[in-house]
Amino acid sequence: MLRITSPSNEKVKRVRALLEQRKARRTYRQMVLESPRLIDEALRFNAHHPEYRLLFAFYADPTPRAQETLSRLQAAGVPCYEVTPAILQMCTEAETPQGVIAVAPIPELPWPAAPTFLVLLDRVQEPGNVGAVLRSAAAAGAEGMILPPGTADPWHPKAVRAAAGAHFVLPVRPASWTEIPALLKGTTIWLATPGGTHTYLEVDWREPVTLILGGEAAGPGPEVHHLSHRTVRIPMARGMESLNVAVAAALLLYEVARQRGWIL
Repeated sequence: MLRITSPSNEKVKRVRALLEQRKARRTYRQMVLESPRLIDEALRFNAHHPEYRLLFAFYADPTPRAQETLSRLQAAGVPCYEVTPAILQMCTEAETPQGVIAVAPIPELPWPAAPTFLVLLDRVQEPGNVGAVLRSAAAAGAEGMILPPGTADPWHPKAVRAAAGAHFVLPVRPASWTEIPALLKGTTIWLATPGGTHTYLEVDWREPVTLILGGEAAGPGPEVHHLSHRTVRIPMARGMESLNVAVAAALLLYEVARQRGWIL
Protein backbone atom coordinates (compact mmCIF):
# COMPACT_ATOMS: atom_id res chain seq x y z
CA MET A 1 0.00 0.00 0.00
CA LEU A 2 1.29 3.46 -0.94
CA ARG A 3 1.12 5.90 1.96
CA ILE A 4 2.25 9.47 2.57
CA THR A 5 2.23 10.88 6.10
CA SER A 6 4.60 13.84 5.87
CA PRO A 7 3.63 17.31 4.57
CA SER A 8 7.24 17.67 3.38
CA ASN A 9 6.86 14.82 0.89
CA GLU A 10 7.85 15.92 -2.62
CA LYS A 11 4.49 14.96 -4.12
CA VAL A 12 2.64 17.00 -1.51
CA LYS A 13 4.91 19.94 -2.31
CA ARG A 14 4.16 19.50 -6.02
CA VAL A 15 0.41 19.60 -5.42
CA ARG A 16 0.73 22.70 -3.24
CA ALA A 17 2.80 24.43 -5.91
CA LEU A 18 0.27 23.58 -8.62
CA LEU A 19 -2.55 24.95 -6.47
CA GLU A 20 -0.79 28.18 -5.59
CA GLN A 21 1.51 29.11 -8.47
CA ARG A 22 0.67 29.87 -12.08
CA LYS A 23 4.36 29.51 -12.88
CA ALA A 24 4.39 25.93 -11.52
CA ARG A 25 1.34 24.97 -13.58
CA ARG A 26 2.95 26.33 -16.74
CA THR A 27 6.37 24.86 -15.99
CA TYR A 28 5.13 21.35 -15.27
CA ARG A 29 2.09 21.55 -17.60
CA GLN A 30 0.01 19.95 -14.84
CA MET A 31 -3.19 20.79 -12.95
CA VAL A 32 -4.98 19.53 -9.84
CA LEU A 33 -8.37 17.81 -10.10
CA GLU A 34 -10.24 18.21 -6.83
CA SER A 35 -13.36 16.08 -7.24
CA PRO A 36 -14.35 12.57 -8.32
CA ARG A 37 -16.33 14.01 -11.23
CA LEU A 38 -13.32 15.87 -12.64
CA ILE A 39 -11.10 12.84 -12.17
CA ASP A 40 -13.62 10.67 -13.99
CA GLU A 41 -13.65 13.17 -16.89
CA ALA A 42 -9.86 13.02 -17.02
CA LEU A 43 -9.91 9.22 -17.05
CA ARG A 44 -12.40 9.20 -19.95
CA PHE A 45 -10.18 11.62 -21.84
CA ASN A 46 -7.11 9.53 -21.07
CA ALA A 47 -8.79 6.43 -22.47
CA HIS A 48 -8.69 8.07 -25.92
CA HIS A 49 -5.43 9.97 -25.35
CA PRO A 50 -3.00 7.65 -23.54
CA GLU A 51 -0.30 10.30 -23.57
CA TYR A 52 -2.33 12.20 -20.94
CA ARG A 53 -2.19 9.55 -18.23
CA LEU A 54 -2.84 10.95 -14.76
CA LEU A 55 0.33 11.21 -12.72
CA PHE A 56 -0.87 10.27 -9.22
CA ALA A 57 -3.74 10.61 -6.76
CA PHE A 58 -4.17 11.21 -3.03
CA TYR A 59 -7.07 9.90 -0.96
CA ALA A 60 -8.22 9.97 2.66
CA ASP A 61 -11.48 8.68 4.13
CA PRO A 62 -13.05 8.49 0.65
CA THR A 63 -16.82 8.74 0.34
CA PRO A 64 -18.59 5.94 -1.57
CA ARG A 65 -18.56 8.20 -4.66
CA ALA A 66 -14.82 8.89 -4.23
CA GLN A 67 -14.17 5.18 -3.68
CA GLU A 68 -15.69 4.41 -7.10
CA THR A 69 -13.32 6.91 -8.70
CA LEU A 70 -10.40 5.54 -6.69
CA SER A 71 -11.15 2.08 -8.07
CA ARG A 72 -11.11 3.48 -11.61
CA LEU A 73 -7.78 5.19 -10.95
CA GLN A 74 -6.27 1.97 -9.66
CA ALA A 75 -7.63 0.00 -12.61
CA ALA A 76 -6.01 2.54 -14.94
CA GLY A 77 -2.66 2.02 -13.24
CA VAL A 78 -2.48 5.48 -11.68
CA PRO A 79 -0.39 5.51 -8.46
CA CYS A 80 -2.80 6.20 -5.58
CA TYR A 81 -1.41 7.31 -2.23
CA GLU A 82 -3.29 7.16 1.03
CA VAL A 83 -2.67 10.37 2.98
CA THR A 84 -3.85 11.76 6.28
CA PRO A 85 -7.01 13.92 6.25
CA ALA A 86 -4.84 16.89 7.20
CA ILE A 87 -2.60 16.40 4.17
CA LEU A 88 -5.59 15.99 1.86
CA GLN A 89 -6.97 19.26 3.23
CA MET A 90 -3.62 20.90 2.42
CA CYS A 91 -3.87 19.59 -1.13
CA THR A 92 -7.20 21.07 -2.12
CA GLU A 93 -8.76 24.52 -2.24
CA ALA A 94 -12.27 23.08 -2.19
CA GLU A 95 -14.17 23.99 0.97
CA THR A 96 -15.21 20.38 1.52
CA PRO A 97 -12.67 17.78 0.32
CA GLN A 98 -14.40 14.89 -1.43
CA GLY A 99 -11.93 12.21 -0.40
CA VAL A 100 -9.73 12.06 -3.50
CA ILE A 101 -7.65 14.46 -5.63
CA ALA A 102 -5.41 13.81 -8.61
CA VAL A 103 -2.70 15.50 -10.65
CA ALA A 104 -3.19 15.42 -14.42
CA PRO A 105 -1.29 16.75 -17.43
CA ILE A 106 -2.81 19.90 -18.90
CA PRO A 107 -4.45 18.80 -22.16
CA GLU A 108 -3.28 20.48 -25.34
CA LEU A 109 -6.13 19.90 -27.77
CA PRO A 110 -5.54 20.61 -31.47
CA TRP A 111 -6.59 24.07 -32.63
CA PRO A 112 -9.20 24.03 -35.42
CA ALA A 113 -7.79 24.68 -38.90
CA ALA A 114 -10.67 26.91 -40.03
CA PRO A 115 -12.70 27.84 -36.95
CA THR A 116 -16.21 29.25 -37.25
CA PHE A 117 -16.97 29.89 -33.56
CA LEU A 118 -14.31 31.26 -31.20
CA VAL A 119 -14.44 32.98 -27.81
CA LEU A 120 -11.86 35.48 -26.57
CA LEU A 121 -11.78 36.58 -22.92
CA ASP A 122 -9.85 39.81 -22.36
CA ARG A 123 -8.86 40.90 -18.85
CA VAL A 124 -11.36 38.61 -17.12
CA GLN A 125 -9.46 38.30 -13.88
CA GLU A 126 -11.64 36.01 -11.76
CA PRO A 127 -10.60 32.38 -12.43
CA GLY A 128 -14.06 31.10 -11.54
CA ASN A 129 -15.57 33.25 -14.29
CA VAL A 130 -13.02 31.98 -16.81
CA GLY A 131 -13.93 28.42 -15.92
CA ALA A 132 -17.67 29.11 -16.07
CA VAL A 133 -17.37 30.68 -19.53
CA LEU A 134 -15.23 27.76 -20.67
CA ARG A 135 -17.95 25.36 -19.52
CA SER A 136 -20.70 27.28 -21.36
CA ALA A 137 -18.55 27.65 -24.48
CA ALA A 138 -17.92 23.92 -24.64
CA ALA A 139 -21.59 23.14 -24.11
CA ALA A 140 -22.67 25.61 -26.81
CA GLY A 141 -20.33 24.14 -29.41
CA ALA A 142 -17.56 26.74 -29.50
CA GLU A 143 -14.41 25.49 -31.20
CA GLY A 144 -11.75 27.30 -29.20
CA MET A 145 -11.10 29.85 -26.46
CA ILE A 146 -8.34 32.48 -26.68
CA LEU A 147 -6.88 34.11 -23.58
CA PRO A 148 -4.67 37.20 -24.01
CA PRO A 149 -2.26 38.46 -21.34
CA GLY A 150 -4.08 39.88 -18.33
CA THR A 151 -6.74 37.17 -18.26
CA ALA A 152 -6.85 34.71 -15.36
CA ASP A 153 -5.09 31.37 -15.68
CA PRO A 154 -7.55 28.82 -17.14
CA TRP A 155 -5.81 26.07 -15.14
CA HIS A 156 -6.17 27.84 -11.79
CA PRO A 157 -7.95 25.46 -9.36
CA LYS A 158 -11.05 27.69 -9.31
CA ALA A 159 -11.19 27.72 -13.11
CA VAL A 160 -10.74 23.95 -13.31
CA ARG A 161 -13.57 23.38 -10.80
CA ALA A 162 -15.90 25.85 -12.53
CA ALA A 163 -15.22 24.40 -15.99
CA ALA A 164 -16.48 20.97 -14.82
CA GLY A 165 -14.44 18.99 -17.34
CA ALA A 166 -14.61 21.41 -20.28
CA HIS A 167 -10.79 21.52 -20.36
CA PHE A 168 -10.94 18.02 -21.88
CA VAL A 169 -13.33 19.13 -24.64
CA LEU A 170 -12.53 22.68 -25.76
CA PRO A 171 -9.08 23.85 -26.99
CA VAL A 172 -7.75 26.69 -24.81
CA ARG A 173 -5.09 28.97 -26.31
CA PRO A 174 -3.22 31.59 -24.25
CA ALA A 175 -1.87 33.98 -26.90
CA SER A 176 -0.07 37.29 -27.23
CA TRP A 177 -1.67 40.19 -29.06
CA THR A 178 0.79 39.72 -31.91
CA GLU A 179 -0.53 36.15 -32.40
CA ILE A 180 -4.23 36.90 -32.01
CA PRO A 181 -5.06 38.52 -35.40
CA ALA A 182 -3.92 35.38 -37.21
CA LEU A 183 -6.00 33.17 -34.88
CA LEU A 184 -9.13 35.25 -35.61
CA LYS A 185 -8.59 35.43 -39.37
CA GLY A 186 -11.69 34.56 -41.35
CA THR A 187 -14.13 35.36 -38.54
CA THR A 188 -16.29 38.41 -37.91
CA ILE A 189 -15.34 39.83 -34.52
CA TRP A 190 -18.15 40.81 -32.15
CA LEU A 191 -17.32 42.67 -28.94
CA ALA A 192 -19.95 42.39 -26.21
CA THR A 193 -20.44 45.78 -24.56
CA PRO A 194 -23.35 47.52 -22.79
CA GLY A 195 -23.38 50.18 -25.52
CA GLY A 196 -23.29 47.75 -28.42
CA THR A 197 -24.77 48.80 -31.76
CA HIS A 198 -26.78 45.58 -32.18
CA THR A 199 -28.71 43.46 -29.71
CA TYR A 200 -27.56 39.87 -29.58
CA LEU A 201 -30.85 38.70 -31.12
CA GLU A 202 -30.26 40.88 -34.21
CA VAL A 203 -26.86 39.43 -35.08
CA ASP A 204 -26.48 36.69 -37.69
CA TRP A 205 -24.36 34.26 -35.72
CA ARG A 206 -24.37 31.63 -38.48
CA GLU A 207 -21.32 33.13 -40.19
CA PRO A 208 -17.82 32.45 -38.77
CA VAL A 209 -17.59 34.56 -35.62
CA THR A 210 -15.35 35.42 -32.70
CA LEU A 211 -17.12 36.62 -29.58
CA ILE A 212 -15.03 38.87 -27.30
CA LEU A 213 -15.96 39.49 -23.67
CA GLY A 214 -14.04 41.84 -21.42
CA GLY A 215 -13.55 42.01 -17.67
CA GLU A 216 -16.51 43.24 -15.66
CA ALA A 217 -14.68 46.08 -13.95
CA ALA A 218 -12.50 47.66 -16.63
CA GLY A 219 -13.88 46.02 -19.77
CA PRO A 220 -11.62 45.01 -22.66
CA GLY A 221 -8.17 46.49 -23.09
CA PRO A 222 -7.09 48.90 -25.83
CA GLU A 223 -5.73 46.06 -27.96
CA VAL A 224 -9.27 44.85 -28.65
CA HIS A 225 -10.20 48.21 -30.15
CA HIS A 226 -7.34 47.90 -32.62
CA LEU A 227 -9.09 44.88 -34.13
CA SER A 228 -11.73 45.42 -36.80
CA HIS A 229 -14.89 44.58 -34.89
CA ARG A 230 -18.58 45.17 -34.39
CA THR A 231 -20.36 45.61 -31.07
CA VAL A 232 -23.25 43.66 -29.56
CA ARG A 233 -25.27 44.22 -26.41
CA ILE A 234 -27.70 42.35 -24.18
CA PRO A 235 -30.77 44.53 -23.48
CA MET A 236 -31.40 45.12 -19.77
CA ALA A 237 -34.31 46.60 -17.86
CA ARG A 238 -34.53 49.07 -14.97
CA GLY A 239 -31.32 50.88 -15.78
CA MET A 240 -29.01 47.94 -15.12
CA GLU A 241 -25.68 48.45 -16.85
CA SER A 242 -24.04 45.04 -16.91
CA LEU A 243 -24.26 41.33 -16.19
CA ASN A 244 -21.73 38.98 -14.67
CA VAL A 245 -19.43 37.99 -17.53
CA ALA A 246 -20.25 34.29 -17.17
CA VAL A 247 -24.00 34.99 -17.34
CA ALA A 248 -23.58 37.30 -20.35
CA ALA A 249 -21.40 34.72 -22.08
CA ALA A 250 -23.99 31.97 -21.58
CA LEU A 251 -26.76 34.09 -23.14
CA LEU A 252 -24.64 35.02 -26.14
CA LEU A 253 -23.16 31.56 -26.67
CA TYR A 254 -26.51 29.84 -26.62
CA GLU A 255 -27.94 32.29 -29.13
CA VAL A 256 -25.10 31.29 -31.46
CA ALA A 257 -25.95 27.63 -30.88
CA ARG A 258 -29.68 28.24 -31.39
CA GLN A 259 -29.20 30.04 -34.69
CA ARG A 260 -26.91 27.30 -35.95
CA GLY A 261 -29.51 24.67 -35.15
CA TRP A 262 -27.34 22.90 -32.57
CA ILE A 263 -30.08 23.23 -29.94
CA LEU A 264 -33.85 23.59 -30.30
